[in-house]
Amino acid sequence: MNTQELLEFRQGKDEFLRNSHHSPLGHGDRSGFSGLDYFDPNPDLVFTVPVEPGDGSEVRFPTTDDAEKVYTNAGKVSFEVEGEEVDLTLYQTGHAGFFLPFRDATSGKTTYGAGRYLDLESNEDGTVTIDFNYAYNPSCVYGEGFSCPLPPVNNWLQVPIEAGERNYPPEG
Repeated sequence: MNTQELLEFRQGKDEFLRNSHHSPLGHGDRSGFSGLDYFDPNPDLVFTVPVEPGDGSEVRFPTTDDAEKVYTNAGKVSFEVEGEEVDLTLYQTGHAGFFLPFRDATSGKTTYGAGRYLDLESNEDGTVTIDFNYAYNPSCVYGEGFSCPLPPVNNWLQVPIEAGERNYPPEG
């Protein structure tokens, strides 16, 4: 894990949310926006693992606005977090790479209740690097008018993933 790259990424995201006309934050929320609340970088939550190919079936995801999004079952990954075996399904959305929506034991407490996302790229050797330090909230957390897919039950983890973005707005 490159901590400097992660911190620069986070700074860039905060800049985007504060200044971009594509920001999901409403105009009124941008002026007082001082940045997202993140967990401290955690190198223990970075995993490079092989991808077991998926069956290519279509999977229908309910969304936060009671609509539906359709993705493709692209593969499965397995690894251990805090001594517990974790199995997650990766999806393809029509864009390059994999989409990994998940919930964990922090959901609804220190992170967004409906879950968070990761976007993953394949490594040259067919593995993927899952760096939960880049876990992010869906756009619907920041503003209205977004249709955000809800993580499927098979991607609900019992372990806490204390990495990436925390609740927005920050509590306290």
